[in-house]
Amino acid sequence: MRAQRPTADRGRAALRVAFSHYVANGLSVAFGLMLISGGVHLLLGTLAASAAAVGVIVTAPPDLPGPRRGKFWQMLPAPLIGLPLFFLVQLLHSAPLRLGLLLVPATFLAFVAMAWGKRGIPIAIAVMFSMIFSMATPPPTGMAEALERTLHFGIGAGLYVIYAVLANHALNGRYRVQAMADVLLSLAALMRTEARQFTPRDDSGDVREVPAPLLGQLLREQAALADQLQATRDIVLESPRTQRRQRLAGMLVLVLELRDLLLASELDLDALKAHPGHAAALCEMQRVLDELADETTALADALLLGRLPAQMPDRRPELAAIHLDDEDALLPAGQVGPTPAMLARGLASRIGHINDAVIRLAALARSDVEPDLTVVRANWQMFVSPTEWSWRPFLTLWRWDAPPLRHAIRAALAIATGYAIALMLPWGSHDYWILLTIVVVLRGSLSQTLERRNSRVAGTLLGCVLAVALLSVSPSPLAMLAAVTVAQAIAHGFAVRRYLVTSVAATVLGLLQAHMLNVGMSPTFALFERVADTLIGAALAWAFCYVLPSWERSQIPALVARTLTAQARHARLALGLGQLRSVVTSPELEWRLARREAYDSLSALVQATQRSLSEPRAVQPPLEPLEHLQAHSYQLLAQLSAVKSMLVLRRDRLTPAEIEGPLARTAERIEAAIGSAPTSGPVMPESASATTLAEPIPLPDPFDNDVSPWLLRRLDLATGIAAQLRDDAARILQPLAENVPQAKSA
Repeated sequence: MRAQRPTADRGRAALRVAFSHYVANGLSVAFGLMLISGGVHLLLGTLAASAAAVGVIVTAPPDLPGPRRGKFWQMLPAPLIGLPLFFLVQLLHSAPLRLGLLLVPATFLAFVAMAWGKRGIPIAIAVMFSMIFSMATPPPTGMAEALERTLHFGIGAGLYVIYAVLANHALNGRYRVQAMADVLLSLAALMRTEARQFTPRDDSGDVREVPAPLLGQLLREQAALADQLQATRDIVLESPRTQRRQRLAGMLVLVLELRDLLLASELDLDALKAHPGHAAALCEMQRVLDELADETTALADALLLGRLPAQMPDRRPELAAIHLDDEDALLPAGQVGPTPAMLARGLASRIGHINDAVIRLAALARSDVEPDLTVVRANWQMFVSPTEWSWRPFLTLWRWDAPPLRHAIRAALAIATGYAIALMLPWGSHDYWILLTIVVVLRGSLSQTLERRNSRVAGTLLGCVLAVALLSVSPSPLAMLAAVTVAQAIAHGFAVRRYLVTSVAATVLGLLQAHMLNVGMSPTFALFERVADTLIGAALAWAFCYVLPSWERSQIPALVARTLTAQARHARLALGLGQLRSVVTSPELEWRLARREAYDSLSALVQATQRSLSEPRAVQPPLEPLEHLQAHSYQLLAQLSAVKSMLVLRRDRLTPAEIEGPLARTAERIEAAIGSAPTSGPVMPESASATTLAEPIPLPDPFDNDVSPWLLRRLDLATGIAAQLRDDAARILQPLAENVPQAKSA
């Protein structure tokens, strides 16, 4: 049985990949390539089909799962810019010096597109592909042949733009389901990580609130989920008019609440572990959380496979039955604070909210209940990314310390160096492979470049072997077209998920495409020259990371300020929920937007800190206070999430007269602590260090009584965490301010 279970788990994991939205998108791109290049092959011949296929490959990078609105304008820039560049490279094919003078400034302008972030990166890559694949063709015999190839390139690119818009429209419903299932799988993984915190503590073990490796994993998973949720919002919240779309949008809204409930579930865990006799209760809660994670995974699988999800069992009775033994339920003599019994009951109650949310998720998927989408349907534009292009990123780019500008200069210099080296090599006729490696490996940070470098080298080695093996059997043109189609599907589908797989497929794709463009190319020699070119290109990309570097420490002050500002605004709006009469009011909408920014800003800080770990030690930011600030931000979100759940889910068990004053005072104190711009030294206003509670008060059983004392305790703890956040920020910014000259010179 033990041997069978890992095999079954691997089979289910493979099935999830096969039915995922990124594989569906890869297959869609590959089908478009096959359809267009196959049609051109039948009408105009093999060489025309090869040029048209290049047009498709160049246009395809921006074709990712997304909303239908704005799809055409997302696809248009790549062929619009790439077409004239393809033609100019054709004209300059036999003039290396003039070709180099085109490549370098064009590379700079292409990489400037990365100033538009995730929307701009695929376009920058596509524009570079247009020049590099044009270099892969044999030199044209004259203007007529250059125009003919460019015409065929344009036919492939133009047809693919139309195809991509239509395919995205046709697959939109499937993308919604797949994106929702992907989010549920990530949520289940986060749930399992949260459950690991409920492992009973060994007296000899780690005595910190959350062990550092586990906290780091939680922060990374939360950051990844924040990015994933935004991409899913863009698809799922677009025009939720039909009943099916409304169900999925309702599930997404509920996932956002579930994330908050998960965050709040770990509160008081460290205090409970400090008392003896906690093991049995914690093991029971851990078991329930793991089972809820399994049910969330099963729900995702049912969505992917188009099945009706199973009805979820209610575990509230099991959670309500959790108690500590009588001798372990009291505090030791002379110790004040909540009793272990009440802490255990509070933990079980919060897991009960997670249980309720998972049950409602399944009910929504089964159409057993109707979604409440009043806010989302009326204001969905506020929660999705804009689809219009703006000149603002371009206009704000021209600062010497702007990372996108530095990256564009760095890329242009790397391409210039790579092109010069390629011309001096004995196989200079295939110089484009070095440039292609630089383009796909060089990234804005050292950590991303190192990851890409290793994957690119390993993937090229394997891809060369596969391509040479395929070419050695002299496949027919139709077999070549089929192989290129499969390689394109894999390369595009895994580009974001796992670049090693993409690198293998892209190598096969590039070699087969080059073979189709260069009849008679020697496949045996290609193996060695591709490996050598890849090593040279990867080494250049790595080396140029140190040219005009944008170390993460230069971005940390702005990210810290953004995080604290977002936390303060979220606290102010979350603590004003007591006056709400309906979830459709403006304050509720503002709170939802503030909550998104709190998670997104913390996600950006976590990711920047992770990237800085790969940088030279001399330019790394102060890591220890950064880790503390992230942990305290995480804890403040957890405390406020618990307050929010009490204000909304348990409003009937609150005494308004007892909580309205403390809510307002706590919001003021958190604002005083972290609402203003952080300074380089610890400055803590007296009001910020004050507490809400004058003395500890007894906590009632949260299952049956008024929970106002629990809310007051959360407010008190949130105030203390805000004070710690201010001190963490000061410890981060002071050494950064002292080392500004050194950092700039680096």
